[in-house]
Amino acid sequence: MSDFTPFQQKMLAAGISQTFIEHYHFYYDQLAAGATGYISHDQAQPVDTLPIYTELDPCLPRAGEKALSRTVVIKLNGGLGTSMGMDGPKSLLPVKNGLSFLDIIARQILHLRQQSGTHIPLVLMNSFYTSAESLAALQKYPDLAQGHPLEFLQHKQPKIWKTTLQPAEWPQDPEKAWCPPGHGDLYTALADSGMLHWLLDHGYEHAFVSNVDNLGAVLDLSILGFFASSQLPFLMEVAQRTPADRKGGHLARTATGQLLLRELAQCPPDEEETFQDIQRYQFFNTNNLWVNLSVLATTLQQRHGLLGLPLIRNEKPVDPSSPASPRVYQLETAMGSAIALFDRAQALCVPRARFAPVKKNNDLLVLMSDAYRLNQDYTLSLAPECSGTPPSVELDDRYYQLFAMLQQRFPTGAPSLRHCQKLTVSGDVFFGCNVTVQGQVQISAPEGSKLHIPDHMQLPADAQSANLDSARPAPAAEGDSLCPPVDGTISV
Repeated sequence: MSDFTPFQQKMLAAGISQTFIEHYHFYYDQLAAGATGYISHDQAQPVDTLPIYTELDPCLPRAGEKALSRTVVIKLNGGLGTSMGMDGPKSLLPVKNGLSFLDIIARQILHLRQQSGTHIPLVLMNSFYTSAESLAALQKYPDLAQGHPLEFLQHKQPKIWKTTLQPAEWPQDPEKAWCPPGHGDLYTALADSGMLHWLLDHGYEHAFVSNVDNLGAVLDLSILGFFASSQLPFLMEVAQRTPADRKGGHLARTATGQLLLRELAQCPPDEEETFQDIQRYQFFNTNNLWVNLSVLATTLQQRHGLLGLPLIRNEKPVDPSSPASPRVYQLETAMGSAIALFDRAQALCVPRARFAPVKKNNDLLVLMSDAYRLNQDYTLSLAPECSGTPPSVELDDRYYQLFAMLQQRFPTGAPSLRHCQKLTVSGDVFFGCNVTVQGQVQISAPEGSKLHIPDHMQLPADAQSANLDSARPAPAAEGDSLCPPVDGTISV
């Protein structure tokens, strides 16, 4: 067994609580003993049937209204959006009508309070990296706190050298030697911070938890009514898997019938094909969860503060911006995996609209476009023209991976996508204002050249193939000028 002492010394020096040090020690011992965290398909049987949102009792919203005063909304807000080139909270990205994720969520809560006459707390699980900027951004909403804490902090932990299983050090950027423990830290951080007991002491029983970058995850009275009236300890919202969801965590059952969550990192390498079989594993985790806080507190007490969620062993470069840097292990857990720990835990199949996360600029462009509408209650809805399915966008990572690159190539905002099924962009393409995309469109710029889509260009759905200089722009408004034709190809 490897010596844990260097980790304990490092964490104590960084001010990490003894509770979390013991938590980390539990998972480190598993790693040192050779644990991979793999869950085989023999241990993860398919789930065939679940309760379905559209078939819930129509009386449940009334039960949800009765439970509102005992419900808290928790948003996971620890991410910096580094994969999109950001060094601040991802939740502060402007996404709709000049509003950020955090703006929209704050306004959703304030509107719900006004309509219901009930004080529903909004609480952020921040990281050490997002706390200050996020709280500063919320100062423009002075009514939001009203006597309850706005945040609790998730923990941080050392990365581990793959070769020696010792604490990683990276003098070029010491913070790169630390990492978050995954969103499974929710439960430990809730208790360790005192937030769990504060909520219980003030009469809150139910928590709705979701990612801050998923604006489809709004507090739903039918689901709250279902959760509260059924007296469930834990509820996971899942949706039907599509080919786009093959690599996401899916729902399964043990041989005894207990629900469980399996992430891709927990799949043995030789079983990935089975893992990605969307006919076998039909449901994926949206990461929208409902938790009974009293049951959670009791369970943590019985387990001496350690839920013991399944280990996820992630191997990565110590410096994510330098793929060739030495390899480390990051020990993580998934909050959805708690579904396996509670008797009577349940899953509910919800509409896809409740899952609209932004992981890449592909997702962000769709959200920014007219494919989504921001309603008066600050919820989002798909435009009717989308027929319930958002358009698919694939942008060339060489030119669109970072948010600043996206802004540069869409200087006046997103094109119209409400009539679009799929947009694929290859190469360095710049979009003018009021561009409309219809149907399935592929735009390809010559290698090494910049392609400019003129203002007011319509990319029609009825053409088979066209050179860009023959595509037809819509009539320009007075004073507008069209970019000159350029050599490139549009396939529709």
